[in-house]
Amino acid sequence: EKYCLLGDNILGSGFKFNIKIKEGAGAFVCGEETALIASIEGNRGMPRPRPPFPAVSGLWGKPTIINNVETLACSALILQNGADWFAQYGTEKSKGTKTFALVGKVKRAGLVEVPLGITLRQMIYEIGGGVLEDKKFKAVQTGGPSGGCIPENKLDIPVDYDSLKAAGTIMGSGGMVVMDENTCMVDFARFFLDFAQKESCGECVPCRLGTKQMLEILKDITNGKGNPGDIELLVELADGVKTGSLCGLGQTAPNPVLTTIRYFCNEYEEHIKYKKCTAAVCKEIISSPCQHTCPIDTEAAVYISLIAQKRFKEAFDIILKDNPLPSVCARVCHHPCESKCQAGKWDSPVAIRALKRFVTDYTLKIR
Repeated sequence: EKYCLLGDNILGSGFKFNIKIKEGAGAFVCGEETALIASIEGNRGMPRPRPPFPAVSGLWGKPTIINNVETLACSALILQNGADWFAQYGTEKSKGTKTFALVGKVKRAGLVEVPLGITLRQMIYEIGGGVLEDKKFKAVQTGGPSGGCIPENKLDIPVDYDSLKAAGTIMGSGGMVVMDENTCMVDFARFFLDFAQKESCGECVPCRLGTKQMLEILKDITNGKGNPGDIELLVELADGVKTGSLCGLGQTAPNPVLTTIRYFCNEYEEHIKYKKCTAAVCKEIISSPCQHTCPIDTEAAVYISLIAQKRFKEAFDIILKDNPLPSVCARVCHHPCESKCQAGKWDSPVAIRALKRFVTDYTLKIR
């Protein structure tokens, strides 16, 4: 306005254009255009049926164009440089570039703008530098809280609208969360469904109650109370929520659940049938992370404590209780327990296998 680039008479042209910035309360559902309009008007942020579409009847009943910041930024450059300039990037059906928030277990996190059609593998390993601490990649979630999870064998799919949709996920807001081997996919689905359920405006029954029932089932599974048939029930409920919800929040909320079932169903089965969480994340079904990941469920924390007290015979008895070949095991075991040792978060993990070998050799020698 100071330089006459905004206002009632821009540069003496008689053209009127004003900008008013209104800060929202941050509700996730207000990402839906009609809910956003309701919020700006001072009402509760709740979607409404369409038609009429906002372009016909929007803010205060007037024709309204709604776009996000990224679209407006691209529009200015397209008007300046032409459509062909923008279309030179991307794929046949997904033109241009897209900005992603690359976060999670990745070495170089941040905002990255890439041409559509680049593969997920290129984004994670070439741009992101790979997985933190060179751990094993497990999955990547695209599209924000309502996005689906894609496994390692799908990393070479191009990042475009059609390919992501075929994989069960969305482009969404451009979120991209990288997960490593220490992520429990069941707990991951529970976390994001919990977010979606809390952010539901409650207007339509499928979203309001469907997500709540799905969340209760997921909580039971992660707490070791899962039952046979829970997976099938989750899929059935998810389909109902997707098809019966009024807005995009409910229509996409089941994506994290459906894709984790689709690609990581074995983790759901482990939780339900064996009350086991391979990632040692679900606290209600693990005694200690090291014991939980031991193939024979050895009480590592117990015998380590006994060794610290120099009670070697008792420590050996604990090892021998579940392991008839402790000396062999202490030499050939690939010690998955150490990868889950909590001490490794701030220092080196406890050398569990070495301690097992020490106390075994010591006890057998003095017998």
